[in-house]
Parts: sequence; structure tokens; C-alpha cells
Amino acid sequence: MLIGVPKEIKESEFRVGLVPETVAELTRRKHRVLVETQAGAGAGLSDQAYQAAGAEIVAAAGEIFERAELIVKVKEPLAHERAMLRRGQVLFTYLHLAADLPLTQELLASGATAIAYETVTGDSGALPLLVPMSEIAGRMAPQIGAHWLERPHGTRGVLVAGAAGVLPARVLILGPGTVGTNAALIAAGLGADVVVLGRSPDSLRRIENRFGARVRTGSANPETVDALCRESELVIAGALVPGAAAPRLIKTETVKAMKPGSVIVDISIDQGGCAETSRPTSHLQPTYRAHDVIHYCVPNMPGAVPRTSTFALNAATRPFVLSLADKGWQSALRDDAHLRNGLSIHDGRLTCRAVAEALALPYTSAGELLSR
Repeated sequence: MLIGVPKEIKESEFRVGLVPETVAELTRRKHRVLVETQAGAGAGLSDQAYQAAGAEIVAAAGEIFERAELIVKVKEPLAHERAMLRRGQVLFTYLHLAADLPLTQELLASGATAIAYETVTGDSGALPLLVPMSEIAGRMAPQIGAHWLERPHGTRGVLVAGAAGVLPARVLILGPGTVGTNAALIAAGLGADVVVLGRSPDSLRRIENRFGARVRTGSANPETVDALCRESELVIAGALVPGAAAPRLIKTETVKAMKPGSVIVDISIDQGGCAETSRPTSHLQPTYRAHDVIHYCVPNMPGAVPRTSTFALNAATRPFVLSLADKGWQSALRDDAHLRNGLSIHDGRLTCRAVAEALALPYTSAGELLSR
């Protein structure tokens, strides 16, 4: 199979779809790999390293989209890239379609087959291709929040850890999953007063068993979310509904009542965000102020640490990339129900129920398409 790795063009996105080690494994299996020049530069991976692994370096993304059978990326294709997709081509990347109707419509119109990292499942019910980026974003969130709580940014001027005779900052974390667990790890390590809210008793119990008295837990009902947002200096939103739009847990009225100069880090923004006041930002302009609350809503947070993120992501995606290349997408999906759960779009049909419901579009099951 001919596999293509274009350079990411989303603003401040420095990750890359494949590392040289994965390219070497593909070429050992007699596949060919095209890599756009400088695609890995942001993660410290040179063209020479890809060439040594057996890749062909090409000058422009257009050649990759024109020639490749399977395209492996990190982020969703932007409009320029979507225009180059074609029927019969397979795209494997993060998509987050439920929050983006134009992206979904253009992928449907392309006729391409799109497999989303974020809905590929695992034996334990986890989302193995989402987990590494969720871990990184969760660990980044408290340090980002601590930075934006400093007074030079026009915020509260609060040290998260507090000081002798001064209470630490209250950090509220919404969602006890991978994001929330990792955010709690770092926030507790910084010495914050940490509370995690969630809807799953088992997940909250797991948080308590791991952190003990260092982290408190509670139910994410509307009244508790509202009350604790008002009390907190930093709110980290990481609630997730696989494949669907993020639950809007923080109402506008709650934001209006929060402490002036407090901070919301909305990690769920790539699925629409957990706050009604959230909208996507970028690493170049990461924040805005709404109702005197700083909002940090960067959809590709792990892109700020591209070397760590690229290797973590590749470790998770490698077996699926190899399967798609070795078997072809249809056989790979027939043989692996977990990979089949990642199929979002094929030949103009939407195959992810959660996305179809979020966007009010027709749905066709992946099983039905593969049985034809």
C-alpha cells in the first residue's frame, strides 16, 4: 500500500502522523511511504531520518493527496486538504466531527473513507487512541491554568499552591476520566485544593482510591457544578461523550457568577466545549475574557509539546496503521471490531451514530456497509 504523511497545517500544530520507526516497519512489510518535506521538523524529526527509514520525501502535500491510498494525519483536514481528498482514499486521523458540520459535510462530499482516532475502542471499553493525548492535555491543564492565574495576565494573581498562612487555590475538574485523572495528578502535586466532579460512581471511586484525601469528589449535577465553579479559581473541563458533542456543564449564568479573574481551561473544546461561553482559540491567541473570566480553549493542546505527543500517539496508532496497510481498510475493519468503531464516513455515508445524532444527519451502520 502507498501511505502518505502530509505536514500538519493547523495553526501551531507541530505533531506528525508517523515517526520514522513506524515508517521503517511499514517499509519492511513492503509498503511505500510518502512524507512531505519538513513534516516532522516540529517534533525534532528530520527528512533524513525518514529517508533512512525508507520513506520518499515529497515537496508538497498535493502530491501526497494525489498519490496515497492511505493518509495518516494528526488533526482533522482543513478546507484546503479536504478539497484534495477523493473517493477510494482512506484518511486516518482525529476528526471530532460532532462539533463541526462543515467538516463533516465536506468529508461526505469527498467520497473518501474517514476513520477517526477518537472513536476506535479497546478491550476495556477505553479509547486507546484518545488516551495518550488526553493524558497529555490533562497534565498540561493545571500548569496552563496556574500560568494564566498570574496577575500580569489581568487575572486574580493567585499562586495555586498558596503559601504559609494562605490557602491554596481551588481547582475544580469536570470529568473523572483520563483527562480528569491526569489533571488531578498535576493539580494535587502543585498543592491545590482539588475537587473532581463526575457522573459515574465507579470513576469517582477510582479517583478516591488513587488520590485518597488529596482529591475530593462529588456528583456533577447542575447545582453542584454551579456552586463549585463560583468558588473556584481554576476550572478544568474534560467531560467526554465518545464521538458526540461535549456536555454543556457550565452555564453562562454560572460563568457570570464566577470570581473575577478566574480561569476556565476547556479541554473538551475539540468536541464543542463544556462551557456555554467557550469557543475555540489557538496557541498563538490562546485566551479571551468572557464575563471577566479567562477562557483557554485551544483544541490541539498537545501540539504545544509535539515531540512528547507525537511519540505517545504513534505508540498507540502503530498497530492499527499496520493492520490497515497489511489488510486494506475493509478487511482490517471486518477483522477488528474496535477499529471498525472508528469508521466515521465512507463513500458519502455517515457511519458514526453519535455524530449523526449531534448533527441531525442520516446514519448508516459500518456493519451494513462492510457486509455489502
